[in-house]
Amino acid sequence: MTARVLVVDDVQPNLKLLEARLSAEYFEVLTATNGPDAIAICEMGGCDIVLLDVMMPGMDGFEVCRRLRAASETVHLPIVLVTALDRPADRVRGLEAGADDFLTKPVDEIALIARVRSLARLKFSIDELRSRAAHSAATGVVESVEALKSDARERGRILLVDHQRSSFERLVNALTPHHDVIQVDEPGEALAKASDENVDLMIVSLGLGEFDGLRLCSQARSHASTRNLPILLIADREDRQKVLRGLELGVNDYLSRPVDRNELLARARTNVRQKRYMDRLRQTVRRSVEMALYDPLTGLNNRRFLERRLPAMIDTARQRGAPLTMMILDIDHFKRINDTYGHDAGDLVLKGFAAELHQIVRGGDLVCRLGGEEFVVAMPGLDATHAARMAERARRMIENKEFLIGGAAGPVSITVSIGLADFRGEQDSTDLYRRADRALYLSKSAGRNRVTLDAA
Repeated sequence: MTARVLVVDDVQPNLKLLEARLSAEYFEVLTATNGPDAIAICEMGGCDIVLLDVMMPGMDGFEVCRRLRAASETVHLPIVLVTALDRPADRVRGLEAGADDFLTKPVDEIALIARVRSLARLKFSIDELRSRAAHSAATGVVESVEALKSDARERGRILLVDHQRSSFERLVNALTPHHDVIQVDEPGEALAKASDENVDLMIVSLGLGEFDGLRLCSQARSHASTRNLPILLIADREDRQKVLRGLELGVNDYLSRPVDRNELLARARTNVRQKRYMDRLRQTVRRSVEMALYDPLTGLNNRRFLERRLPAMIDTARQRGAPLTMMILDIDHFKRINDTYGHDAGDLVLKGFAAELHQIVRGGDLVCRLGGEEFVVAMPGLDATHAARMAERARRMIENKEFLIGGAAGPVSITVSIGLADFRGEQDSTDLYRRADRALYLSKSAGRNRVTLDAA
């Protein structure tokens, strides 16, 4: 996976060295020698990842990082601080400024490439979700993307997988004041817990006895329920190759023993925040899809879904030589209900009517609300004769049903007019709908509260 990487360093030899290493791996490399220029490039959307030197004159890397995190255009841009500072306190300071990771000079080439590739995957996932959510927000379907920002103080649910008692006790003691920790010592139990407990972060110790901790990470990435779960490795110094392999497998982050408490909390906080944000983006995208294809009042599919699904149903009927019948239902004199009892009462009648329809139709039938008081049922595999019987049963059921609307008005009775048309080799779904609608018109013209089958 390639990406556009911005390298920021005021020392030219350092700049050229990183540029050469990244270019050799086919990354597109941009460069800047100071903080303001770097911020300008980022704000214009010129890069996917930032490798940022800390010790720069004027504006240091910590300040650049804070400013990028404060701007809506760059708040989710992955940032790696590249520095000679290697004390835990320095790393914590960088993480609190908003950095995603640290690389210590002299930069290890393998670690550099593995880290950049890992962050590129994260960036592209967030970009895709943000794009979809922003499109939905622009059309007014859901709230704005900026309203979905996560609070860094949120408590997370963390799954800790470690079978060394002394190790996990230290980790649990550090995490518990800020997060809810679930501890397991058996790798086989970890995946089940990760799926069932709705966790925000899985911390995996590479020291799991005879079991390979990377195997657990690989399994988590291959299961749909845990594919997007952030994973943080706890490794010994000699586990460097395993850590690099873990980053290639999709591990998000790592810490080396002895684990610094503040750095652990900073990395956990970052991963939980990113997970919560991506979850909210996914939820927004799902909600926008539901709102685009479902009627929010009745929960039935809407006209758009019918227009997408019906042509495929007709093609199937044509290819198989199977029957298909469409039924259009219109509640008689529905305007009187709204005028007499109010629109809230009308909504209750519509929801009750939709519930009655579900009691009548079969599992494979397509039930949609077209809008207002008009509904459509497409019935694959049902010929006109049997469809007419179902329609008559629906008509009688509605006629005998009393709909509760609340208040002092008591129950309301309604009737429904129904038009039917069976598939007869129409060119498209519009022809079938037009015939069913014509039959509905005949039902209403003949006095309403009846079923009519189009005879054309």
